Amino acid sequence: MNTLSYKTVSANKKTVNKEWVVVDAQGEILGRLSTKIAMMIRGKHKPTFTPNVDCGDNVIVINADKVKLTGNKLSDKTYVRYTGYPGGQRFVSPKELLAKHPERIVEKAVRGMLPKNRLGRALFGNLYVYAGGEHPHSAQNPKEVKL
Repeated sequence: MNTLSYKTVSANKKTVNKEWVVVDAQGEILGRLSTKIAMMIRGKHKPTFTPNVDCGDNVIVINADKVKLTGNKLSDKTYVRYTGYPGGQRFVSPKELLAKHPERIVEKAVRGMLPKNRLGRALFGNLYVYAGGEHPHSAQNPKEVKL
């Protein structure tokens, strides 16, 4: 038997095939959408997935302002941040965040599902979120993906 036929091939920066993908978030549930986006950014949907390499796709999310949250999460959930000063803990609900910066809700959800290390920070750079239906990445010829 040929020994090369069953060896594990690890992807690296040069051999990775990265694609551009457009995801429409209109009417999608935030958590279920975010898990699929995080999986595509990480590259887990590819047979050549390697855990320590950025082998995922570049994902463009459009209509982020039309994403849905189930139950009472729109008013009850809180996003916490800290300014660094005493008494500087700030809270914001998804309803307020949707009104001011609708793309940040999807970004926060996906970022929380990526690894918490330098690879995760690099992978987050492969996510592009836009509130409306238009995006400036038409030169990359992204393909539409139905989730």
